[in-house]
Amino acid sequence: MPEQLELQQLVETGGSRLDDAERGDGGGTRCRPCPYLGLLLATLSSLFFSLCSVIVKWLVDVHPMELAACRFVGVLLPAIPIVLWRKEPPFPRGRRIMLLLRSFVGTTGLMLSFYAFRHMPLADASVVVFSVPVFVAIFARLFLKEPCGMFNVISVCLTLIGVVLITRPPLLFGHSIPALASSPDHEEQNSDVWGAVAAFSATLFGANAYVLLRALKGLHFSVIMTNFGSFALVQTLLVTWVLGALCIPRCGLDRFLVVALALFSFGGQILLTLALQLEQAGPVAIARSADIVFAFIWQVLFFQEVPNRYSIAGAILVTSSVMLTGLRKWALALPESSPIKRTLGVLAR
Repeated sequence: MPEQLELQQLVETGGSRLDDAERGDGGGTRCRPCPYLGLLLATLSSLFFSLCSVIVKWLVDVHPMELAACRFVGVLLPAIPIVLWRKEPPFPRGRRIMLLLRSFVGTTGLMLSFYAFRHMPLADASVVVFSVPVFVAIFARLFLKEPCGMFNVISVCLTLIGVVLITRPPLLFGHSIPALASSPDHEEQNSDVWGAVAAFSATLFGANAYVLLRALKGLHFSVIMTNFGSFALVQTLLVTWVLGALCIPRCGLDRFLVVALALFSFGGQILLTLALQLEQAGPVAIARSADIVFAFIWQVLFFQEVPNRYSIAGAILVTSSVMLTGLRKWALALPESSPIKRTLGVLAR
């Protein structure tokens, strides 16, 4: 992502700027074939991205970093023809260092999220990684001096409580409550702990990627995606080679799933781009919360991992914070005369 999440965040930012510029009034006056088509496409993109997470967790014989490289093929493929069609400079002067920094932060965040998907219950990892938008306000305040109001503080606190309920650190909960997935294997429990650390680190990297995207405003999203995909592909292949895990997947199902990972990434990206051309970023972000729902379904269906009450409570808190953040973003983008803005009340302030 959620399902964070870096590529999705990138297109949400770039796509929303393009969308608002085309509409001009922020209210969606453009004629559309179906008023809910954008939300439907965003939900379908969540389905595709959640299936990517399932493949990452399923392919235990392929290193997560190598799978991340395959994922970035799906990032790069749709971006190159868009850049060529628009005749955009792929590496514009004055923005190169920022583009490289954004690419490094986004790539590292996605690699950490893939590690988390492998070593945590799928739904728990998805919830933690998907909480990225809530933490953006903190880093935007620190680095861009953007305002951070009481709403942002409350949403961050609720999200942190949700993350604590999901990860259940022994320091707070003791040893009578399992830290993550119940397992008698001590080594697997340690792996779960490092998975939780990776998931939360991925969230912090993803939030900083959002901030860097705001600093890169004015660039077309395809330029950012091309740099991101190219840099990420090199970084993930290099890291995989250093770890000694670079290899061709085994014949049969493994190779099929690796190809499916790239295809699902490509399909999810295209669907998300189309959704943002039809709908504002706020409602799309809310529809993208379906990623968490799909993750819980796949966790039970494919891995027989039934979430306990702590995971469910944490997921509710995090999902509520993300959805309220999306609603607030939508409300602030609406014109003052909009009846929807008056209905949303305090969120529009």
